[in-house]
Amino acid sequence: MNSTETLTQFSARTPLSLCLRAAARDAALRVLSWNRRIDSSNNWIRFPFYHHVFEDERAGFHRQLTYLCNFGEFISLDDALTMFDAGTKIDGRYFCITFDDGLKSCHWGAAPILNELSVPAVFYVITDMIGRRLEPDSDDARVTFGFQGRDTTLDFLDWEELRQLADSGFVIGSHTSGHAKLATLETAEARIEMQKSKSELEAALLRPCKHFCPPYGIPGLHFLPARDGGLAREVGYRSLVSGQRGPNGAGTDPFFIKRDHLLANWGLHQVRYFMSLD
Repeated sequence: MNSTETLTQFSARTPLSLCLRAAARDAALRVLSWNRRIDSSNNWIRFPFYHHVFEDERAGFHRQLTYLCNFGEFISLDDALTMFDAGTKIDGRYFCITFDDGLKSCHWGAAPILNELSVPAVFYVITDMIGRRLEPDSDDARVTFGFQGRDTTLDFLDWEELRQLADSGFVIGSHTSGHAKLATLETAEARIEMQKSKSELEAALLRPCKHFCPPYGIPGLHFLPARDGGLAREVGYRSLVSGQRGPNGAGTDPFFIKRDHLLANWGLHQVRYFMSLD
C-alpha cells in the first residue's frame, strides 16, 4: 500500500459519528472564538505542536504560521530555555514550534514551509520507528498509536532524512524508543526508554540530543512529572515538554513546558481559540 500523503487519505475510514462530532465541535468553536484574542498584553512563550503536515495541509500550515507572526516572534527551544533559566520577566511574546512522532511528512510537508518562513522547530522522533512503515490495523497502529480502523499507511523519517533536517538547523529530540506511556512503566523501564533513544540519536546524528517529549503528553495520565522530569535531567536532557496547554512565563521549569496541540488544517478561528487559553 502506498504511503499516506494527504489528510483525506488518512481520514478516509473515520466513522460518521466522529465526522459529525468534529463538525459540531468546529461550529461550537466558531462561536466560542468570536470574542477570543491571543494575548498581546502579557509576556509569554507558547509552544504550538503538530504531528503531521500532509500535502493538503500545507496551505493551512503556512496560513497558521503567517497568522501567528502577527502576535509573536518564532524562536528556538534553546533560546526559550535561556529565557526560562534567566528567571527574569520575559520581554515579549514568542512561539516555539515542535512536532511529535517523526512522520515522514515532517520532511516533505513541514520543513520546506518552516525554511521558507525562517521558523525554527524541534522534531521529536521515536527511534524504534525510524525508517519504518506503519501498516493499517497492525498491532503497532492499533496498540501503540491508536489508529485502529484507519485505512492508511504511515511512513516515518529515516536516518538520512533526519540528518538532512539536522543539517538544515532543525533540532532532533527524543520521543522515547518505543512510544511508551511512561506512567505505566517502572522507573528503570522509563529510564531505559529515555536513555536508549538518546544514545541512538546521538550515535547516528553525531550531535547531542538535549530535548525530550513523553508520548501522549498528559501529566499524571501519560507521564509522571515529578519522576520523569527528574529522570530526564539525570539522563542528560535539558528539557521535557508536555501536552498540557497554556503559556509559559518567567521561571518556567524546563522539565515541565506546556504546549498547545494544533492541526495544520484547522481554521484560524480554532487557532485563535486554543492559543488564547491560559
